[in-house]
Amino acid sequence: MTGTVPRTIASSAATTLPDRVSARPPGAIDPSSRIVIIGAGVVGAALADELVTRGCTRVTVLDQGPLPVTGGSSSHAPGFVFQVNGSRVMCGLAQRTLAKLDGLEVDGRRVLDRIGGLEVATTEGQLAELRRRYGYALAWGVPAELIEPARVAELWPGLDTSQIIGALHTPTDGIVHSKRAVEHQLARAEEGGAEAIGLTRVVDVETENGRVTGVVVEDATVPTGGAGAEAAEVPAGGTSAAVDSTSPSRRTIPADVVVATGGIWGHLLGELGGLRLPMHPMEHGYAWTAPVPDLPGTAPDGSPLGDDQAGRPMIRHQGAGLYMREFGTRIGIGAYEHRPIPLAPEDLTDTAHMLASGQEPAKRAFTREDFEFCRAEAARLLPAIADLPLEGEFNGVFSFTPDGGPMLGPSPRLDGFWAAQAIWVTASAGCAEVLADWMLTGDPGVATQELDAARFDPALLSDQWIRERAAEAYDEVYDVSFPHQGTVVTRGLKTSPFHTRIQDAGGYFDEANGWERALWHGENAKLFSDPEFRTRAVKAFGAAAAATTALEDPAVPGGVAEGGGDTVPVVVPRRDAWDQVNWSPIAAAEAWATRNRVAAYDMTSLTRYRVRGAGATAWLERLNTNKVGKLPGAVTYSLMLDETGGILSDVTVTSLGGEEYMIGANGPLDLDRLTRLLPESGTVVLDDITTSTCCVGLWGPRARDVLEPITEGDISHEGLRYFRAARIRVAGVPVLALRVSYVGELGWELYTEAAHGLRLWDALMDAGAPHGIVPGGRAAFSSLRLEKGYRAWGSDMTREDTPEDAGLGFAVRMEKDGGFIGRDALVRQPSRGRRLAAFGMRMDAGRPEAGSPVFAGTEVVGWVTSADFGYVTGQVIGLAWVAEERAEPGTPLEIMRFGRVHGAEVLAEPVYDAGMSRIRR
Repeated sequence: MTGTVPRTIASSAATTLPDRVSARPPGAIDPSSRIVIIGAGVVGAALADELVTRGCTRVTVLDQGPLPVTGGSSSHAPGFVFQVNGSRVMCGLAQRTLAKLDGLEVDGRRVLDRIGGLEVATTEGQLAELRRRYGYALAWGVPAELIEPARVAELWPGLDTSQIIGALHTPTDGIVHSKRAVEHQLARAEEGGAEAIGLTRVVDVETENGRVTGVVVEDATVPTGGAGAEAAEVPAGGTSAAVDSTSPSRRTIPADVVVATGGIWGHLLGELGGLRLPMHPMEHGYAWTAPVPDLPGTAPDGSPLGDDQAGRPMIRHQGAGLYMREFGTRIGIGAYEHRPIPLAPEDLTDTAHMLASGQEPAKRAFTREDFEFCRAEAARLLPAIADLPLEGEFNGVFSFTPDGGPMLGPSPRLDGFWAAQAIWVTASAGCAEVLADWMLTGDPGVATQELDAARFDPALLSDQWIRERAAEAYDEVYDVSFPHQGTVVTRGLKTSPFHTRIQDAGGYFDEANGWERALWHGENAKLFSDPEFRTRAVKAFGAAAAATTALEDPAVPGGVAEGGGDTVPVVVPRRDAWDQVNWSPIAAAEAWATRNRVAAYDMTSLTRYRVRGAGATAWLERLNTNKVGKLPGAVTYSLMLDETGGILSDVTVTSLGGEEYMIGANGPLDLDRLTRLLPESGTVVLDDITTSTCCVGLWGPRARDVLEPITEGDISHEGLRYFRAARIRVAGVPVLALRVSYVGELGWELYTEAAHGLRLWDALMDAGAPHGIVPGGRAAFSSLRLEKGYRAWGSDMTREDTPEDAGLGFAVRMEKDGGFIGRDALVRQPSRGRRLAAFGMRMDAGRPEAGSPVFAGTEVVGWVTSADFGYVTGQVIGLAWVAEERAEPGTPLEIMRFGRVHGAEVLAEPVYDAGMSRIRR
C-alpha cells in the first residue's frame, strides 16, 4: 500500500510498540464518509444496504466480476441456512440473516424459501449429537423437534427410513437464493444513493499518515498476466511498490473507509490494509442429478417448483459428510467427506479468464473420485437417485478459517480499513448488520470474540499454519466436536521452558492459541494407590445412588473442609461415553492433590504485558473499572469495558513501582485493543512479554512449605499477603511472585524470564517431593476454578454482559477519580436483566455442555456457560446465565443434556471455602 502505515501488531517477544497515529478507537465513523466496499457478493451487497439504511450517503461497491453475478462463491452457493449452532453468536447471525431476507423478492421470485431443515441420524452416536443440537436450538430460540423415522417419511417421502433412527427437524430453516440476495440488496442500496461498479479490480489502497485515503483500481477485463486475483500484483506484506499508479487503465477512487468483503480473495485483500487474515480457499464437491421420476416437482401445498426451488426440507447427514436438496425435480448433493483440497489464493482465475471461458473463478474442475463416497451414501438414503446420471458437477470454492468463524473488524495497522471476510450465506446479512453497527457506533451489539479478525496471535499466521488449519477445519466441518478436542496439525509452536518435564510426567496435551497445555499427567496415576487418597476418595454414587451429591454418600467420610488443616475428600465420578472423551480420572486425583497437598501448574500460556512510561498510571486508570494506581506490590483484579458497559476483558494489574505495571490479560484481542488506545504522546509503552517469560502456579495447603525453604524473601502470610506481589529469589532464580490463586488454595503465580524457567520448575519439584507435590493439569484446574465460582472471560461473560450481571460488581469503583470507559453506561443501566449464577447437579447427570438450555418448568430461562465435575464439592457444578428472578440461591432449575432434563439448583457462591480461610493463610 502507498503511504506510511504504523506497525502496531506486537511481536511475541518483548517488543516496544510505537504509538498509533490516531488514538481514536475504531468505530463511530461519520455517515458522510466516503465508504468503498470491495466485493459485491452476499456480504458486500448486504453491507451496502445496511450502511445506506443507516444514513450513509457516499457508499461505493466495487467488484472485479460483472454485476450482480460476480463469479465468486455467492454465485454458486447452495444457500443452506441451518440456524442451529453451538455458538450463540453464530446462531444469532443466521437468525438475523433469515429475518432480513424473509419476504424479499426479485422479479416475483423469492430470495428465501423457508422449507425447513432435516438432519438425520443412522447411528446412536449421530442421534446423540442431534439431541445435543436440539438443546442448542431450545437455548437460542430456534423452533425444533426431535422426530421419529415415521415423521421423517412424512416430511420427505422417498427417503429410506429403515436406516434412519431419528432426526432433528428445524422448520424455520431455509434456502437463500444467493444471486437474488445480492441483486435485491445491491439494488436497494443503489436506490438509496450507493454506487455499484462491476468489472473493476482493486490493486492497492492509498494511505496518508496511517489512514485510508483511497483505492487504486483498474479495468478487470484486462488479464493480470497470471492466474489472476483481486490483488494479484500486490506482494506479500501489503506494500505496493510494484503498482504502477500511472498506468492509463488505473485510477484512484477517494475513500475515507474501505471494507474488504472479497470472499475467497479475502486473504489477499486483507493484506492491502495490513491484515493478515487466516483464511484459505478450499474446493468442495457439488453435483446434481438428472430429473428424479419419483419427485413430483411440487411443494407440499401442490404449487409447482421452479428449477432452482425446493419444496421439502433440505437434508443434512453429518454421519456421511453430505447434504442434499431439491432443485425442482432434481437432487443437489454436496460432499464434505473427501480429502481437503486447498487452493492457493494466487491460483484463483481472474475476470478476463471468466469472460473468455465462461468459467467462474469460484467453480473448479470436478474431482469425481472425491465425490463417489458421498454420492453412494446419498443414494442409500434416497434410493431413487441410485441409477441416475449426474447432470451437472463442479468443485465450488469457499473460504475456511482455523476455527470456522468469520473475520470481522478493523485493521490494527491502518485506520479506516475494515474486513468482513470468510462469511458464508448463513451469516451474511447478520454479519453485515453487526459490522454496520460497529462501524457507525463503535458498538457491534454482539459478543465479537468469535468474529473479530484480531483474535489470532499474529506470530502463528504463517502460510503453512493457515493452510493446514483451514484444511483441518474443512475435514471436520461435519464432525462432532468433543470436549477438549484440539487441533492435530501445526502443534508444538509454543511451549514453556519446562515442557519436556511435563512430557516426561506423561502430560496429555491440548492446545490453546498455539500453546501446548497438559490436561493431566500419566505419572499421577500413582495417587490411586496412595493410602491417604484411597481413604478419602470414592466413586460417585458407588454406595448410595439416592444421594443428592456424592458428599452425602455414606461412603464419603466428612464434608468439605473450611479449616486450614482439614483434609478434603474427593469424588471420582463415573462418566458416560461422552464425558470420558479427552478425560482421565487422574484429573480428580490432581484436584485432590491440589486441595490437600500441593501442585505445580504450567501457567505460561497466560497472556501478560508490561506497561510503563510517564503516563502509564493515568492511562490504566481510564481503561480499568477498579483503582489500579496503588503502592508498589499491589495486585488488583479489574475489568475493561466498552462504552456500553459491556465486559471486554478481565485482568490483573500488578503495580511494580515507578509507573510500571504487569497486566495479566486474555489474549490477542486485548493487545489489539490496548495498542489502539495508546496515547499519541508516547508517554505509555506496551510490551507483550508472554513468550519471553514463563509462569508456574504453585498452589495447595503445603505450598508455603515447599517454597519458603528455597526462597530469599519473606513469603509468610504477614510478609506477602493475598493479592500482593514481591520480587524474590527461588533457588537463585529471580521471580516475581503474585499471591493470587485461580483454584482457591494458598499459593502464588511465580513469574520469571524464560531462560530461568527450567531451573525454577526443577527446584520446586525437588523441594516439593517430601510434601507430595504433583504437576497439575488443566482438567483439574477447570474443576477447581468452578468450585470457587471464578469466571472465564469469553465463555462465562462477554461484551454483552455488565459487571453487576456477571457477579463482578466488586471489581468496579464507580466513585473512582476520572472515571473509566463504560462508567456512564453503567450509571444509566447497571443491569441487562439476567444474572450469571452458579448451579449444582447430581454427579450421575453428567456434565452439560456450554449452550445447554436451562429451564424453569417448561420455560427456557437461560443457558449454561461452563460446567465440570466438582471433584471436591461432590456434584456437577457450573455457571449459567438465567433470568434475574431465577438467580437466587436455592432456586430449582432443570438443565437439558443430550435431550434429557436433569434437576439442578442455584448455589450460593463460592461453593468451596466461602470464608476464604484456605486461600488467606
